[in-house]
Amino acid sequence: MAKPAARMTFWRVIAVCAISVAAAVGAWRIALSGIDARLDRSLILTLRALETEIDRFRYLPAVVGQDARIRAVIGTPDAPGADLAANRYLAEVLGLSGADQLYLMDGQGVTLAASNWDSPASFVGHDYSFRPYFRDAIATGQGAFYAIGVTTGVPGYFLSARIGDRDGPPGVVVVKVDLDPLQQAWAQAGQAVAVADPDGVVFLSGNPDWLYHPLHPLAPEARARLADLKTYPGRDPATQGPLMQGSAAWMFDASGARLRSQTAAFGEGWTVVAAAPVQPAILSALIAGVTAALASVLGLALAKTQAQRRQLVALRLRQSEMLEHKVAERTRALGREIEARRQTEAELRAAQEGLIHSEKMAALGRMSAAIVHEVSQPLAAMEATLAAAEMGAARSTEKTVARIETARNLIRRMQRTIKHLKSFSRKDTAALERIEIGAVAASALELVAPRARALGIKPRVVVPDGPLYANAGRVRLEQVLVNLLLNALDAVEGQPAPEVELRLEGVEEELHLSVRDNGPGIAPEDVPRVTEPFFSTKEEGSGLGLGLAISQAILSEIGGRLDIRSTPGAGTQMIVTLTRVREKEPV
Repeated sequence: MAKPAARMTFWRVIAVCAISVAAAVGAWRIALSGIDARLDRSLILTLRALETEIDRFRYLPAVVGQDARIRAVIGTPDAPGADLAANRYLAEVLGLSGADQLYLMDGQGVTLAASNWDSPASFVGHDYSFRPYFRDAIATGQGAFYAIGVTTGVPGYFLSARIGDRDGPPGVVVVKVDLDPLQQAWAQAGQAVAVADPDGVVFLSGNPDWLYHPLHPLAPEARARLADLKTYPGRDPATQGPLMQGSAAWMFDASGARLRSQTAAFGEGWTVVAAAPVQPAILSALIAGVTAALASVLGLALAKTQAQRRQLVALRLRQSEMLEHKVAERTRALGREIEARRQTEAELRAAQEGLIHSEKMAALGRMSAAIVHEVSQPLAAMEATLAAAEMGAARSTEKTVARIETARNLIRRMQRTIKHLKSFSRKDTAALERIEIGAVAASALELVAPRARALGIKPRVVVPDGPLYANAGRVRLEQVLVNLLLNALDAVEGQPAPEVELRLEGVEEELHLSVRDNGPGIAPEDVPRVTEPFFSTKEEGSGLGLGLAISQAILSEIGGRLDIRSTPGAGTQMIVTLTRVREKEPV
């Protein structure tokens, strides 16, 4: 009897140990999966933060290069005052954009103008032709490179763009972006993340001990390349120990073994690394193993209590039935709630369409006096022309024909006005389509022309030579432009020298439609509120306060946006931005 009992005890001990080991391994894997998930999220956030910070300034070199003061320095660098005007312009743009530095180089890499022109560390006169961002900009039109500045000793990310006419001398505009706030944020948040250059040298990190360490031992050609490009002057990454030692899944540093994960970041050839300690996973495995062992012992001790177990199983079955009943009831309630929300959304959509139509009618009301004058004037002229034609019919056939032709032209003018009014007043439920934006702008101008003439204003129109296309609703976009033009006309009413300008231009993959006036402007505290429903800076009774709110809603529906820039005493500029569609691109 003793041997079977001992054998049974032995196998029970083996079973408890096996269960403990299995639980520990399972907890280890689950903990590692959780660490991997956190690392993936950390990598995604790091990538988004990098892309967002860099994309804020990626457009700046090309835009700055379009300014006449910059092009004047490239074309005639010896012209009196040209370099001073360019220096001041670059300093002004730097203050507005928040970049670290902004400067202009000629085709040989020598700095002609810089935002820090009046500081001891001025870039003016320095030769940076050895930098890759200069070479790439000259060769391909754009360049990007992260390095420590050889003049200031301050690291930054350099973005460049080539400027100049094809037949004229080239130039390169460079913006230096300071990425140090990112690594300060990582350090404050305790995030063990780092960004390495194409050679594997860490240049951004939440852990200062990792900076300028290579991820892996540097190859001789990488060392030579870093020295030739003066990427990190004053620092030699080759003398620093590599961060990634051991297997591909582990990274060792002063704090011990840490799990790592990496991925390539967008088009820069960078490597983003995220690390996390594995001690919590080890602790989870130990706790799970001990817990499993205790549970196994307890289970063996309770093996004889079958009656209680059966009662527990019955109780769980009843609880499961109750839970299923509650789930089914909740599912039905959710179905009713979803249907109610759909009905509410339909009602809201109908209300929004009604508001849009009401705002159209309000806009027509604002133009009514000018429209009546626009129609009544041709009617009076046509009556006089026909009377003169009747009197002269017997005397001169040629004069009669000319007067009848004049009457016909007046009729066409009235028909054109009525056609625009009918098109503008109808509700637009059509799907988005590719439309020529210049034609929409012309229609909007023709609709507000009576109001403009009544005020004695001739809006200035600036449009490119060729057609520009976007996906939008013609009537909805026309309503937006009419609202903006009417607001501009209202703003300049009573001004000594009123000006209203409508400008259309294509900027890369966007279209910009701007309406500018020289009215009294909008107070800074009111600018964020002017797009709120029923908010108006006009006198009571001058409008519903819905024009800009509805315009913004319409632009959101068609994938556009509305930006407002206003200076009190100098006027207001409303900018409509749409996604550009190329002429041969399918809708």
